[in-house]
Amino acid sequence: MSEPFRPGGDGIRTRLFQIIFESDTPLAKGFDIALIVMILTSVLVVMLDTVDHLSAAYGEWFYWLEWGFTIAFTIELLVRLYILDKPLRYLRSFYGVIDVVAILPTWLMLVIPGAQTLAIVRLLRVLRIFRVLRLMQFVGEGRLLVEALQRSLRQIFLFLFTVFLLVTLFASLVYVIEPIEAGFTSIPKAIYWAIVTLTTVGYGDIVPVTPVGQAISVMVMLIGYSIIAIPTGVFSAEVIRSIRADRYSDQACPGCGHDRHEKRALYCLKCGTWLDEETPDPHLAEHASGKPSK
Repeated sequence: MSEPFRPGGDGIRTRLFQIIFESDTPLAKGFDIALIVMILTSVLVVMLDTVDHLSAAYGEWFYWLEWGFTIAFTIELLVRLYILDKPLRYLRSFYGVIDVVAILPTWLMLVIPGAQTLAIVRLLRVLRIFRVLRLMQFVGEGRLLVEALQRSLRQIFLFLFTVFLLVTLFASLVYVIEPIEAGFTSIPKAIYWAIVTLTTVGYGDIVPVTPVGQAISVMVMLIGYSIIAIPTGVFSAEVIRSIRADRYSDQACPGCGHDRHEKRALYCLKCGTWLDEETPDPHLAEHASGKPSK
């Protein structure tokens, strides 16, 4: 776990730190909400500037608004670095990298025309809303999904490898069967057709014209419908396993042997036996002493 950020000194640095890096006071929360509103507005300006008739009518306004937001975000970043005891560590952090990337495009516009369009990446800064609205518990839910994905990587890789073999086989057959006029000019081109058909996208830019090729297309489409749910099922199973591992304990009941209890459970769900074998059941101790619990 990363070390928390600390102010680089007392006085104004500590006060600014409480406003910028914390959100447990009305002033700090107001700062974060204002920052998020500015980020969303700046992204909206970048998006509207790409609309031709709006850019023609309000292009100069969009230009100066973008520079105003960029200068404000640059000053904010410099203030963040000023009040921290280890500013370089913040620059290497996730939010630090996002803050730098958010202001770079407009400054690059001075040497690379059109680079300001990349300012759309500053939308990532809205992730700060997790801290403002106390939504960090969702990070734990995201961790479950990442762990489930990591555990299912082998099965998904094996599935994709098998699909690729099938795609290559069908593509090679269609390449041999279909005439060049149909668009199957090479095996890679046929592989493109097989992937589009297997995933049931069906662009229609390349289609078989022979009866045998059309029959193969039907087979590929049916196989696509049959196997498209396999990776979803594998991932879902791993998510369920992660939830169970996070919520349930493998400790077996000393009374009946049941081993599916919530980690906070004190008594067995089946027989009511006290689960912690290292400590006595407090209810039995109270019963033996004749003193009711408070």
